[in-house]
Amino acid sequence: MTDPRQDTRPDGGERDAGPQKGDADNDKTPRPDADRKEFAEERESLIRITFAPTVWAVHFVACYAVVSVACAKGVLAFGPSRAVLLALSVAALAAIVWLGWRSFRQWGPENLAETPKEVGVPEPRHEFLGHAAFLLSIISFIGVVFVTLPLVLIGGCQ
Repeated sequence: MTDPRQDTRPDGGERDAGPQKGDADNDKTPRPDADRKEFAEERESLIRITFAPTVWAVHFVACYAVVSVACAKGVLAFGPSRAVLLALSVAALAAIVWLGWRSFRQWGPENLAETPKEVGVPEPRHEFLGHAAFLLSIISFIGVVFVTLPLVLIGGCQ
């Protein structure tokens, strides 16, 4: 009996028809649904990298804009502006901590001692993006603290 995966060539020889359903090689090919899911996870990871620095940037602009208007123009009273900015700083720090925690869980450093992973497969990329987002969260947290320090240490506009 001949192998159903082989086809006969016009010159009488046989050729391999390639992987068929049920072959081990065919099971490794990605399915469109799996590709969509993987792309969605990677897109979410790439977006997550930008969240903590964005929170830091918005906090930075808000703090300096409100203080400059309060001090230079005298439109806003410094005391209430300071209280609002300190509340905004606490909210920004809480958001960055939450984003950092999610990124830390995505990174999964407790799994680093496991078997080495192949290069170019989705899981190490996903973990790397989590690691990068976690490190950016740390930098953003420090940035928000340094922008908030003048609000705490300086008494007002002189």
